[in-house]
Amino acid sequence: MRTRPRAASIPAGVGAALLAMLASAGAVSAANPPAPERSGKEIVDSLCISCHGSGNAGAPKIGDQKAWAPRIAKGLTALSKSATAGTGQMPSHGGNMKLTDIEVERAITYMVNQSGGHWTEPVSRTSPTPPRSGKEIVQTQCVKCHGTGVGGAPKIGDRAAWTPRVTKGLDTVVASAIHGHGAMPPRGGMADLTDVEIRSAVIYMFNVGTRATN
Repeated sequence: MRTRPRAASIPAGVGAALLAMLASAGAVSAANPPAPERSGKEIVDSLCISCHGSGNAGAPKIGDQKAWAPRIAKGLTALSKSATAGTGQMPSHGGNMKLTDIEVERAITYMVNQSGGHWTEPVSRTSPTPPRSGKEIVQTQCVKCHGTGVGGAPKIGDRAAWTPRVTKGLDTVVASAIHGHGAMPPRGGMADLTDVEIRSAVIYMFNVGTRATN
């Protein structure tokens, strides 16, 4: 009869040391959880204010709407790329490489909102939140033009105005909203909207008043 080879045993001392090491690692991890991501205001007050507070070295001054307007038009993605890579005399991550991408985005959003913008501060990517509903987005932003049809915007609930647009394909309408069309800026002027949220807003505006909506 063939006998199975015996599994190599771990010496008692080594096994005990390994268990102790794993236990110690777990204790360190539990004792030192990741630091919470700071708000945009906290980061600006502790770092960005040194240049953006006075406009030093060509930095757009916080509150200067004229200086921030062309930057706001670029959207959060473009601004965050410039900030993380460094631009002009500003070093990467504003000189603090410990800043996470989300913290950089929050700092930018805070300065934008102090300078004529109306952006929503990004939420933590470590604890994702569900997308905003079409109704919520429309009532917050889209209604400003689509509520009355200003600037040629198809009025909410006006199926006759929306039908020729939707018959081109929903993806086409959503793409127009994402990139901007006519008098409407990219993402309807709400730079932090995701593609999914924009789609929900478009569907809501087409459907409202005609059948049950989200």
